[in-house]
Order: sequence, then C-alpha cells, then structure tokens
Amino acid sequence: MPRFSIIVPSHGVAGRLSLALDSVLGQSFGDFELIPVCDAPDVPAAAVAAGYAARDSRVTPVFSPPSAGLAGARNTGARAATGAYLLFLDGDDTLVPGALTALDARLAETGEVDVLYAEHERVPWWEGEPANPAAPLFAKAPGGAFAPAEVPEVSGVQLPVWSAAYRRSFLTAHELAFPEGHFTDVGFGGLVTVHAERAAVLRRVVVRHLLRRQGSRLNLPGEHHADLLEQTDLVLTRAAERGFTGALFAQLFAAVLKTAAHPARLPAAGRRAFFRRAAALYRRHRPAGFRRPGGSLGVQHRLLAAGAYTAFRALRDANRKASAAVQRIPRPRGLRTRLHYRLQLRRRIDPDLAVYCAYWGRGYACSPAAIHAKVAELAPHIRSVFLVEPDQAHTMPPGVEHAVIGSRRAWQLLARAKYLVNNANFAEGVVKRAGSVHVQTQHGTPLKKMGVDQSTYPVVAAATGSFAKLLGRVDRWDYNLSSNTHSTQMWERAFPGSYEHLEYGYPRNDVFCTATAEDVARVRRELGVPEGRTAVLYAPTHRDHRTGFDAGLDLEAFCEAAGEDVVVLLRAHYFYDRGVRHGSGRIIDVTGHRSSEDVCLAADALITDYSSIMFDYANLDRPIVVYADDWDVYTETRGVYFDLMAAPPGPVARTPEELARVFADGSYASDASRSLRNAFRTRFCQFDDGRAAERVVRRVLLGEPAEAIPPVRPLAERVPAPAASTLVRS
Repeated sequence: MPRFSIIVPSHGVAGRLSLALDSVLGQSFGDFELIPVCDAPDVPAAAVAAGYAARDSRVTPVFSPPSAGLAGARNTGARAATGAYLLFLDGDDTLVPGALTALDARLAETGEVDVLYAEHERVPWWEGEPANPAAPLFAKAPGGAFAPAEVPEVSGVQLPVWSAAYRRSFLTAHELAFPEGHFTDVGFGGLVTVHAERAAVLRRVVVRHLLRRQGSRLNLPGEHHADLLEQTDLVLTRAAERGFTGALFAQLFAAVLKTAAHPARLPAAGRRAFFRRAAALYRRHRPAGFRRPGGSLGVQHRLLAAGAYTAFRALRDANRKASAAVQRIPRPRGLRTRLHYRLQLRRRIDPDLAVYCAYWGRGYACSPAAIHAKVAELAPHIRSVFLVEPDQAHTMPPGVEHAVIGSRRAWQLLARAKYLVNNANFAEGVVKRAGSVHVQTQHGTPLKKMGVDQSTYPVVAAATGSFAKLLGRVDRWDYNLSSNTHSTQMWERAFPGSYEHLEYGYPRNDVFCTATAEDVARVRRELGVPEGRTAVLYAPTHRDHRTGFDAGLDLEAFCEAAGEDVVVLLRAHYFYDRGVRHGSGRIIDVTGHRSSEDVCLAADALITDYSSIMFDYANLDRPIVVYADDWDVYTETRGVYFDLMAAPPGPVARTPEELARVFADGSYASDASRSLRNAFRTRFCQFDDGRAAERVVRRVLLGEPAEAIPPVRPLAERVPAPAASTLVRS
C-alpha cells in the first residue's frame, strides 16, 4: 500500500496538467501513486496522462465524464486509490518541493489522524505576492492532534480540499464522498469536519494554488449558486445528528451571506428566491444559544433570520462601493470619428454583418479569407466586409467588399457587426459588444513562445508592449481555432481567457487538401517557376534580437551546390515585407505574394528554420528540411514550447554545407526523411482535413449544434494536393 494517493482532476487544464504531474513525480518522497482523472481516453489531457503513465508505473490514469463534474472526477479517483492517505490536487496547481516528505514526517509525529490540514499559497496568475490564508487559522492550533470540535476555526469549510491529506480508511468507514453539484469542496470539507475524531495541522506550505486570470468559476454569475444552499443544508443536517453545529453554522452562513451580498453572482430573477431559501435554512439550522457576530455582518444575520429581503437589499446597496474606474470608450483618431463610433455603438447590432481582417490589414489572406469565401458559399445572406490598410486596398480581389482601417466607415462596421473574424487582433479601441461574436483564427502552430509566455524573454517582451492590453484583446474572443491538440494546450497557456476552443483545423489550410494538379501548375506559372525545375521554398522566421531582414544563407551558393535543377522561392517573414525584392538569378522572391498557401502549393520542398510554416506545409506531405544554424541562441532569446531538434519534420542541417548536401544527395526525400515527416504530421496535422472553414461557418455563423458539425477526416484518408515534381512525392 503506497503512503499517498494523489488524485488530479484534469478537466479544462490540459495546457498546465504537465506542471502538476511533474511537481508530484519530482518529489523526493517516492512512496505514492498518482491518479490523473481525465474526461475520456481521446481528450488532450488523456494523451498527456498516458505519456506519463508510459514512463512511470506510479501513474495510473482513470476516466470520469465531464457530466459528473468535479465531484465525480474526485470520487472516481478516490475509488481507484489504494494509498493510506488521499491528496486531491487541482490540475493547474503544484506540490511544492519536499511536500510529501513534510506530510509524512508530520504524520509520524501526530500518529494516524483522520485529516491533516496543511498551509498553501495562493499565487497570482500574473503579478503580486503569494498569500498564505491558512497560516492565521493554524496559528492557535495545538501542536499535536486534536478533535475538530476543540478548534472550531480549523475546519474543512474554510479550507480547500487540496490543502489536506485524508486517511482513506476514515473516508471509507463513514462513506464520505464529494457531494454532487457546485461548491462540492464546502460539502466534503464540512462532512469531514463533522465526522473526524482526530485532526492535525502542518505549518508549512504544501500546495501552490494558481489563481486563474478569469477568477474562480464559482464566482461567476449563474444559477449554480443555489448549490451552496444545498451543501449548507447537507452539512448542517449531518452536523445536527452528531451534535456539531455552532462553528460550522457561522462559517457556512458567512459564505451564504457573501453570495447574497454580491448581486452580480445571482440572476436578477433569482436573488429574492435565494435569500428566502437561505432564510428558511437559517431558521431551521440555527443552534440554540447562537450568538450573532457584531457589526454589519451581525445586521445581515438579523435580516436573514427575519427574511427581510427588502431591508437586506437596501443595506447591500448602501454598502457597495461606487466603482472608481469608468469604463473607457475606445479612442479612434479624430474627435469626429470618436463621436461617430460612440453613436454607432448605440445602434442595434446587424445580425447579418461580418467583418474580417488579416495580419493587421495586410490584405485578403489567411484563414479570415478562407472563412470569407466559405460564407459566400454557405451563408450568402451574410454581408462580409474585409478591413485593409490604405496601401493594401488595391490588392483586394474583385468582388470583395472592403473598408480602409481607421476610416469612419470601418469604425461603423466594427460597431455594428455581429461577427468579427481576425487572425491577429482588432484595434485597441474596438468594444466587445454584448451579442457580437469574435473569432480568433490564429495564424500558425506555436513553436516559439507566444502571449504571456513571452514575458520572461526581455527582447520579446519589450516588443510585445503591455501584456495587460494584450489580455484585454483576448477577452474579446468568443472562439479560438486550433489545428492540433498541441496548439489548444499552448493557446490556453499563452492567452488565458474564457473563449471556447474550436479544434476544427485552420481554414487557410483547406486548400492543401482541395487543390488540384492544375491549381499547382497555375501557381507555379504565376510565380515564374521554370518548368521542370525543383522549387525549394526557403521561409526563415524573424529574429527578435535582430533588426532588418537577413536571409541567413547565401542562396545563390546553395543553388549551385544543391543541383542545377533547383530554384529557390524566398519568402521572408511578413514583418519584412517592405516592397523590396531580394531575388535574382535562380532566386524568386515571393515575400510579397498575397497567399502563403499558394507559395506552399508551388514548392516541391521546404527549407525553414523555426517558422510555423513547417506545420502548415506538412499537410502537403512533401519534404521539409530544418536549417538550424542558431538554435541555441533562438531558444535563449525567444523561447520554444518543444525541442524541434528532437522531433523535426525532416533532416536537420546546421551549416550551409550540410544543407546543400541533403539536396545534392537526395536525402531530403529519403525514407528516413519520410519517417520523420510522418511522425510530425501525426502530431501536428490532426484537424486540417480540408473542411475547417465549413466547420467554422456552420458552427459560428449558421449556429448549427456542435454534434451536427462534420467530423474531422482521419489523416490516412486525406489526399494532399499533388506536387509538380514527381521526384519528391512520397
């Protein structure tokens, strides 16, 4: 029997689950079993847990459906546990180093107690000092074991369940489990307090609890707050049976009154009903001789006991502090434009208007363009308008309605559109109106660190600007697209928000499954690729520690060494698209070409360093070579989410000579290269099956239910667009 069983529910925290599991497996005390609880075998968290289980026999994943909630997940883990003591760790929290050693040592001192409470840190998700709320409660607790009735301030009602170790045989003997519904910690903690005969405290931090940017889900508005009354009734009913009431009564109704005093938590139509039901519970469970607290809280107790909702509401409103910050209305340039925008915000939202933008207005491109085209096909009743910068207006395809960014017309469209689709972000001043739907399509799979994960890299952080403003833009998102589970998990970390992930694939990549040989030939003619030549796309990413474009490679020399039939399609990062052409001879500069997808279709092979284009190009199942001449510098200055050198999509070259050699000897298209590419595609081309745009339009703009959306076609059943050169077809 292991000393500890650590149970880790994982719903909604796949992006941080590995941190929790690592914190357990990294403990110096090794006598434990680790039980991650996942929604189902095919969810992202299950893949993470399975990877750990394959490497460490102490890890045993179990499954509990999301419909069972947090209570069901914890109960499932508890039933699977075999340890002497159970610990419940949230999936985005961590055990501090030495935590299990400290718990074991304290249990050796106190003997076998029913519950051992420990201190914990509440860590702000961004900036601020950690807090240790349990320390004041423990200050006056006895040095040894005690009966909970003797130290009523130390109770499970006031402490989170992940801040304690519970004796499994004690829970089994009293048939204690997590009650269904919300606020299950309150119910479980109260029941443990009622039944426990011996408890103790550990005056040491054991768990670091990450405060979510969105705050606790329990504090959000909704009808779920009625469950607090259910848990209160459950605990106090059981407490009355065992003669343990006074302290728990005060603690539970402090929480009830706190909810009643925050009207935003309760629907307007349900506030009076909540108060009246709470008043009935108060009168039913109030212990004989109960002494109300003093001050304003005591007044609230009296009003609750009397069921005086009108007086309580008046007191609540009088005590609420006026907000010091007035919500800022966006500031478009120009007084008249600002006033015009404010006026438009007062008009009703146009339910049949969609506004698109790509790469901060660089033109008709990427996933917004693909969604725009699919809307014209599936939802022609929706008026679609693209936003572009003034110098890009001439590049818009015929028939595509557009507006110039910053113009009065553009602000009017932004104010009234039902749907706003972007692969970057709309301007700082755009208001997220109630009823509008913002779709973030992203424009790549993250290898390099993104969003708030950039904060520890000074050069990148300085270029990013205010992370607070960045997160303000994230708060406008309703949906965020993902092309693989890796992206889903990294977006969750990099852009914390309340949006919904749509694992539908990237619409811009649909063409890689739908284009024909004629399409490929047409694009090659447009780009000027000589017939019969092997076109190698060279697409380096930008370096945050450099200024200006540097190809990083002598491309003419590469062509000479790689073979006489090779031409290079040079595509610099769009940050460097300033209208300057860098091509000559066998180098064709395609940086300014509107569609990166067309450029990929034209290429027989890809050379890149760390650009996300490799993930998109992998959908074509054509050779990819990684040119990593400065990998160590790049990882130090920008940061990456995984080691590309350990799992590349093809051969890795560190020098120009190595790069030329893999093309000259044909190894870039060898069986070994194909094997690497297959593994890469399995991991990163999960959802790009040619129907991503259709899924987005049907779900978001047509409102079809999730179960009616076309499923993703398996990778083995997809047929990528054919390459022009048969030499490099796999």
